[in-house]
Amino acid sequence: MLPPRTTIFPRQPVPSLILPLAGGGEFDLSGMQAESFHLLVFYRGRHCPVCKTQLGALQAQAGAFAERGVTVTAISCDTKDRAESAVADWNLPDLRIAYDLTPEQARQWGLFITATRGKTSLGLDEPALFSEPGLFLIRPDLTLFFSSVQSMPFVRPRAEDMLAAIDFIKKNDYPPRGDVI
Repeated sequence: MLPPRTTIFPRQPVPSLILPLAGGGEFDLSGMQAESFHLLVFYRGRHCPVCKTQLGALQAQAGAFAERGVTVTAISCDTKDRAESAVADWNLPDLRIAYDLTPEQARQWGLFITATRGKTSLGLDEPALFSEPGLFLIRPDLTLFFSSVQSMPFVRPRAEDMLAAIDFIKKNDYPPRGDVI
């Protein structure tokens, strides 16, 4: 049995997270440096066609995020082979892809967990358990600024909308919202 989902509130510290990276190396959120924000995009995995589209859009805007001082990392419960296959097959050379997220870690981030339902429209088997999508915009001090957590694979924040929001936040010194506990 998995632990219950945790709710992370804006202005509160986010959970620690250390995972391997596709292509080698390690993602350690606590050791990451960002001028403006860290953007963590939790995706369902290599089996998901909506994830392919979302990560492709992030790839296309990788330079725009970097210009704004935003580090971008995509994270899934995929294995090393599936993560590296996504990087190659989806043409994601500029995205940092972390893998081996456990369902327990996903719950710490407030993500929903799904059990396999077999093959997807891409013809790939779903993993036994995997997280549903989530997006977290995190300040350099590792406190949450914004989150979007979903129980379904559809209707995700678009890269262009995130860039516009980041511009607005920076220009207007806009504060986090939803922080009343």
